[in-house]
Amino acid sequence: MNTLIDEIKNLASTYFETYRSIRHHLHANPELSYKEFNTSAFVCSELDKLGITYQRMAETGVIAMLEGRPSERIIALRADMDALPIHEENDVPYASTVSGVMHACGHDVHTTCLLGAARILHELRDKWDGKIKLIFQPGEERNPGGASILIREGVLENPKPTHIIGLHVHPLLETGKVSFAPGKVMASADEIFFTIRGKGGHAAKPYLTADTILTASTLVVALQQVVSRNNNPFSPSVLSICAIQGGFTTNVIPAEVKLMGTFRAMDEIWRREAHKRIHEIAQGVAISTGASIDVHIDLGYPSVVNDAILTPSVRTLAEAYMGQTDVEAMELSMGAEDFGYYTQIIPGCFFRLGTGNKELGITSNVHTPTFDVDERSIEIGIGMMAYLGATS
Repeated sequence: MNTLIDEIKNLASTYFETYRSIRHHLHANPELSYKEFNTSAFVCSELDKLGITYQRMAETGVIAMLEGRPSERIIALRADMDALPIHEENDVPYASTVSGVMHACGHDVHTTCLLGAARILHELRDKWDGKIKLIFQPGEERNPGGASILIREGVLENPKPTHIIGLHVHPLLETGKVSFAPGKVMASADEIFFTIRGKGGHAAKPYLTADTILTASTLVVALQQVVSRNNNPFSPSVLSICAIQGGFTTNVIPAEVKLMGTFRAMDEIWRREAHKRIHEIAQGVAISTGASIDVHIDLGYPSVVNDAILTPSVRTLAEAYMGQTDVEAMELSMGAEDFGYYTQIIPGCFFRLGTGNKELGITSNVHTPTFDVDERSIEIGIGMMAYLGATS
């Protein structure tokens, strides 16, 4: 029998209703990236209740420090706090009270789990060694990523953790399960912007114009060869054009059209090569149509790379806590996470927390207006973060 596991599980169960209520509060009061002022103040108030010291960073970030038995051991646990510009469609008592803003990516759950873990770890501070840095991070959903700002302000220094652990809700994984994988697990993400300019004119006389609509259409099709004909198919990559803005009537060729999209990759060398190829294709299309194309690539988050030594070790701990049958292999995702910035500096392990429940109809994916979680997952997330904080 593992006494620490039993103690953590008992406390996670005891405090479950308290932290479910906290999740309801956070979910009903979402705030967008870098505007998490009330959320940050709420986190501080919860830490104050526990007598846990903290400091503010990056305006809305909260960094707390837990101390166990004297030891040189220092690790970090991270949760993000921001919401998305999505209007919630769930008919639940804790639905968002802010029009057009919703916790559609589960950051309310992440924050709740870390607050609950903080309480357990603080109560059991005579049962584990060293220090645990708690990172309540702003701005995960928006470039340049709150992680990059916190790192620039020194979150991984004074003291420097040996490693960092974070979790993310996963509605496609049933509640009661978690998943891990070493290596590259999430993609880099860059935002791509094209501005196409040409000589507008009457639709009946296209020969007197440099047709921006035709140029845009040609460019969208041509860009598909970036991945399909330039990338190694065994290295996942995606390029999607997601917005076309231009034109205002049926008989006028506009002088300007804008395109927006995203580029995702798992390999940093290919990422740089793809950027070059995007510029080259745009230039070629512009020459062929007589228009001009300005290309701007806003560099986003790097790939999330789970440490090859740390992650199997953490998975073994998870199996001890959860049982082997409830710990699964994590599939790759072309989604992006600014947790990747941390993993560029110190070893990291980013795992998924199952939050789905088909029987209850909780199946909507993240970033949708009907996203929700099976709240039984909160108890598991609190306990897992506490146990990994104490033992990893």
